[in-house]
Amino acid sequence: MTRLVGLDVGTSSVKGLAIDQHGVVVAAAERGYPLSTPRPGGAEQDPDDWWRAAAEVLDELDADRAVGIGLSGQMHGLVALGSDHRPLRPAILWNDGRTQAQCAEIEERVGLGRLIELTGNRALAGFTAPKVLWLRENEPDVYRQIRSILLPKDYVRMKLTGEHAIDVADASGTLLFDVAGRRWSDEVLDALELDRAWLPKVYESPDATADSHGGVPVAAGAGDQAAGALGVGVVEEGGPASIALGTSGVVFAALGSYRHDDRARLHAFCHAVPGAWHVMGVMLSAAGSLHWLREALGGDVGYDVLTEEAAAWGPGGEGLLFAPYLAGERTPHADPAARGACVGLGLRHDRGALARAVMEGVAFGLRDSLDLVADLGGRPRAGRISGGGGRSQLWLEIVASALDLRLEVCRVDEGAAYGAALLGGVAGGVFADAREAVDACVKVTRVIEPRPEWVDQYAEALPRFRAAYPALQTIREATAVDKVKGV
Repeated sequence: MTRLVGLDVGTSSVKGLAIDQHGVVVAAAERGYPLSTPRPGGAEQDPDDWWRAAAEVLDELDADRAVGIGLSGQMHGLVALGSDHRPLRPAILWNDGRTQAQCAEIEERVGLGRLIELTGNRALAGFTAPKVLWLRENEPDVYRQIRSILLPKDYVRMKLTGEHAIDVADASGTLLFDVAGRRWSDEVLDALELDRAWLPKVYESPDATADSHGGVPVAAGAGDQAAGALGVGVVEEGGPASIALGTSGVVFAALGSYRHDDRARLHAFCHAVPGAWHVMGVMLSAAGSLHWLREALGGDVGYDVLTEEAAAWGPGGEGLLFAPYLAGERTPHADPAARGACVGLGLRHDRGALARAVMEGVAFGLRDSLDLVADLGGRPRAGRISGGGGRSQLWLEIVASALDLRLEVCRVDEGAAYGAALLGGVAGGVFADAREAVDACVKVTRVIEPRPEWVDQYAEALPRFRAAYPALQTIREATAVDKVKGV
């Protein structure tokens, strides 16, 4: 049997899959590791924890018998290495928020408009470049010892192959990359006074970077979002988009040429498909919003019960609206201080009404991203669904109707590890390219069509949803003024 292995170096664990040449999963393994929070808003991990977990997963999957190995992982994390190729300190992760001051510094040094033009993004605390500047300003002894910089999955690659390398998709999330040119940006590096020699060699995602110590070709791979989208068949402009309904929510669409939103409300990155790019809208609390509601209600009610009770309410829940900004927001409001709200509560509303409002608020948040994506690359023909929220048929019908978009469920929904395995298949010569890998392996098994009567009702409700954020922002600003006055 042809064996292809995909590895996803996540925030809580390494997940690995072995698939055959038809895309059937033949084995899976996972190993977890801790997360450190050494300061408020901080998030760090020991890179060697990733490698220990990855080595165990690879052993369990018999990776030395594979034809190819592909890598994916959490994006943006900073692994700073010294002259001995060992980490100088714990890695600073994507969800670490310590770098707000450095983000402002980057936008001032490069110029906000030029930064967006070059990198497709504005400076956000999660990205890699602000972390490097933070080290320079706050840990100068560590900074002086840096000889190379890697991202999480690429540290695992170094341990697996000895090679310092990165793919174009993951490099796009560093804020040091010329996304249109698919190369490191000398202009940004010069503006930030960073040493280009620290950066790894850049490859297209399906390219073989080196062989593992066991002699297996290892693909460059991709960041988790690009690999996950590849795993559900998002490869070309005008085709299906990826709709992720996980803890966070993502609308991801491929583009045939580099385009970016002038206000950087969307992320614009290189895709895992050579010669392609992607744009991506991100909302921070999607299925996480329903998890919050469940916990707020005591934590002892099952999601199936919440869904059943939500189904008893029609669209709009008699005027009840949920703003899903529980942890701030990314798209279309780049506002880490944003907060959620339930608006329009009445005596008739019960927990089913609340659950329905949460599902609809998340669907409207995804609609915000979809409309921006459509403005840049045209409306996708369908949405390929993934994530835990996709287990709810009701929620899928709500999302399909709020987006007015057919949703498709694929045979395998194993996230980034599956897309990484497809890339491993290209590197190992099983497939000619990423598109052939998708054609051979990605199969749609179920379709959810929008409900016409709901489409009309949600179209009428959408302006009310979009009015909620500025209203909440006004309240927040007034509250801040009152605190200053001592009211």
